[in-house]
Amino acid sequence: MKNILFASSECVPFIKTGGLADVVGSLPKNFDKEKYDVRVVLPKYTCINAKWKDQMEYIDHFYMDIAGSDQYVGILKYVYESITFYFIDNEYYFSGFAPYDGDPKWNIEKFAFFSKAVLSILPVIDYRPDLIHCHDWQTGLIPVYLDNFRFLGEYYRGIKTVMTIHNLKFQGVWDTKSVQYITGLPDYYFVPDKMEAYKDANLLKGGIVYADKVTTVSQTYAEEIKTAFYGESLDGLMSARSNDLCGIVNGLDYDIYCPYKDERITRQFSVDDFRKNKPLNKQALQEELGLEKDPKVMMIGMVSRLTDQKGFDLVDCIMDDLCQDAVQIVVLGTGDAKYENMFRYFAWKYAGKVAANIFYSEDLSHRVYASCDAFLMPSLFEPCGLSQLMSLRYGTIPIVRETGGLKDTVEPYNEFEKTGTGFSFTNYNAHEMLGTIRYAEHIFYDKKREWNKIVERAMEADFSWKNSAKQYDDLYTSLLGE
Repeated sequence: MKNILFASSECVPFIKTGGLADVVGSLPKNFDKEKYDVRVVLPKYTCINAKWKDQMEYIDHFYMDIAGSDQYVGILKYVYESITFYFIDNEYYFSGFAPYDGDPKWNIEKFAFFSKAVLSILPVIDYRPDLIHCHDWQTGLIPVYLDNFRFLGEYYRGIKTVMTIHNLKFQGVWDTKSVQYITGLPDYYFVPDKMEAYKDANLLKGGIVYADKVTTVSQTYAEEIKTAFYGESLDGLMSARSNDLCGIVNGLDYDIYCPYKDERITRQFSVDDFRKNKPLNKQALQEELGLEKDPKVMMIGMVSRLTDQKGFDLVDCIMDDLCQDAVQIVVLGTGDAKYENMFRYFAWKYAGKVAANIFYSEDLSHRVYASCDAFLMPSLFEPCGLSQLMSLRYGTIPIVRETGGLKDTVEPYNEFEKTGTGFSFTNYNAHEMLGTIRYAEHIFYDKKREWNKIVERAMEADFSWKNSAKQYDDLYTSLLGE
């Protein structure tokens, strides 16, 4: 049996700010238990809900040198859904109301402590991983420290690492002198072919350079990040590591997102009875959000962070035009003030047609996925995206831009071949997007039988974690052997 340790800054159900938490919470459960002993290590944030903290079992503690001082490293353990989770405790670093702080230097020190602690606890918990699977820049120092720890003796030699990039935009960058002091790593690591990038130290770059394999969360994004537009100044490095770089699309937890079992929606439905039952969800949502009650109108949903990355500048461009059409628009999410206010304005201007829910609610998100006819996701870039997978699962047809994981998971409708699970457009252009939305409206209103076939294909598409787990299994096997 092979030991695999996942290291991450967040994980459902304990702490979540984005899709990373869903991946780390779901993927470990989907491996063959006879082949792998998969465990997860996380920071023990004080903002984790007490119901979880109260069940954690204290294992041990010791002190570790970081940023010029000796810091307490507590180790706690909790088994959840047959997976063992370890929590690294240190209130100096992990107190506060959120996992990440507004101060980038403090975040770098916090996760340098975490990365060093992950390796330091291994002999104490008596679990030596064959492979450590690191997620995003917060764990980028683990492969670097592992290289450094090999000088300490036999124990750390031969441990493999995989670095998964969930979003290349976030890299953990600060001035070299400060990072060198915080980490205690020698000068050797702070050179342009290692951790240095454009005169600063870059934690994610360190992880990419020293990991045995690098993955990202879709095949298309793995290709895109080798180009200057998507590469976030690391495109040269991504090209240099292209032989060790692959894309594996994230999965979706089909137990949580399941239209025929979902307790959060008004009327459960399946691929067999969605024609009758899915519209009942729409009517209930119209009533809940104060929209005009009309089961036949096309309802378009958006559940998202309201930021430029998600394409809301395009939406802003065409919103007035779109609101002239026979559609209703439901938005759920928070983000940049300009987009929050934009949707509030359109909800006032087109009362009964536009519902702006400028907050986040897990329950309401399920009702939006279950109730809408189409789901708009015109991202500038999208490493993987989970929202389109959720909308496919609920038969809510995605309208997406062909980038990253959106291109890999949504097959564009072809009316001649009668194939496809959604609608897509290529260029980052508001009028091209509007044309695609109006084409979808045409199919919805004028070719209802065709629309329902698209819904069937969408609901039958399989983006469960078992597919992704199989590809990660192949990757681990390539590094560790059978």
